[in-house]
Amino acid sequence: MGCRAGGPDPERSELEPDDPEQRAEFTALLEDDVEDLYENAPCGYLSTLLDGRIAKINTTLLNWLGYRREDLVGRRYFSDLLTVGGRLYHETHFAPLLRMQGHISGIALELRASDGSRLPVLVTSTVKTGADGEPLLIRTTVFDARERRAYETELLRARREADRERDRVQRLNATLQRTLLPAALEPVPGADVAAHYHAASPDEVGGDFYDLFPISTGTWGFFLGDVCGKGALAATITSLVRYTLRAAAVYDSDPTAVLRHLNTTMVRDHRAGHPRFCTVLYGRLTLAEGAGGPHATVTLASGGHPPALLLRADGTADYLHTPGGQLVGVFPDAAVATVTLTLEPGDTLLLYTDGLTEARTAEGFYGESELLEFARVLAPESATGTVTAVSGLLDALGTGVTDDTALLALHLPERDRSRARAE
Repeated sequence: MGCRAGGPDPERSELEPDDPEQRAEFTALLEDDVEDLYENAPCGYLSTLLDGRIAKINTTLLNWLGYRREDLVGRRYFSDLLTVGGRLYHETHFAPLLRMQGHISGIALELRASDGSRLPVLVTSTVKTGADGEPLLIRTTVFDARERRAYETELLRARREADRERDRVQRLNATLQRTLLPAALEPVPGADVAAHYHAASPDEVGGDFYDLFPISTGTWGFFLGDVCGKGALAATITSLVRYTLRAAAVYDSDPTAVLRHLNTTMVRDHRAGHPRFCTVLYGRLTLAEGAGGPHATVTLASGGHPPALLLRADGTADYLHTPGGQLVGVFPDAAVATVTLTLEPGDTLLLYTDGLTEARTAEGFYGESELLEFARVLAPESATGTVTAVSGLLDALGTGVTDDTALLALHLPERDRSRARAE
């Protein structure tokens, strides 16, 4: 295979034809294409002197702004094309940074067109230097950001609409949640009672619940539990559970009978594909006067719920375990476990849902052992003080509390302390 004498010409592109006339035509065509590319590029170009006066501008940018070339070149400054806010930003930030760095890119500005309209743009500028390193002029590339601005505006509108919708849903959830809880606990003469509901998220309705109500003179019913799931379905089950428990206590206040009635109702109302079950503690409290002063007999029935805590007047605390109690609403003949205790003056009974013990910490779950230690440090304490302390613990656990938590506490004040407070 032959080759040209002297080897390839390093100054000539491999695309150039060998024929001199064709090569001349090819070179002229390239030069014309370069000029056309500058003038009709998909972005704006302009060159300014160091003082900002416009020295050169391409057709694309002239068309965007609606100016003639002679209106701008040698007559106007780049800052004259900016809005008032953009001019201020250019003088205080853009120009100083460009002088220090020699290059600045992606700056969002607005240009004023000849008809007064605004053109959102992204600007990149570079300082062109001479062979001696001294700055000669500033080359600026301008990108049309109208579509991006429209996109950002639509995105902002959608975000605001989503925020409004979320606020509406949160208000609806909060309202629905309040309807599932008593507005205030019924006062129990001679006792201190307190409750608290800690919502893990405002975006969903939780299934935790509690209530306290009179059954007969000196006898009160109370319960606390947790329905499976969240949202509207959990709310409907919670409503069913609350009203069933109250209604059942009217006919037979025995805690075991009350939970069995609830279990029968929930099993009968079972729907395929929609789990309907809950864990619950139901108790009956009877106040009485004894030789040693007031006391209360409490019978507590459990349907698979975490054990209650007893904080005693002597500063000790322990769980009231009810092993064998099964979930309510799953089995037709679910087992119910019961325990009976005497609430002495100074004692506090605390019921809670598992959002507390299943809260996550750096070491894992918070757990029942940690809660028991917390209670032993806290005891003795009133119902109000206990609920305040535990709600503070929930706040301290922060985002580790991923499930709603309900608290209900009953306390029998000591007579001497009650008199001291009254006096």
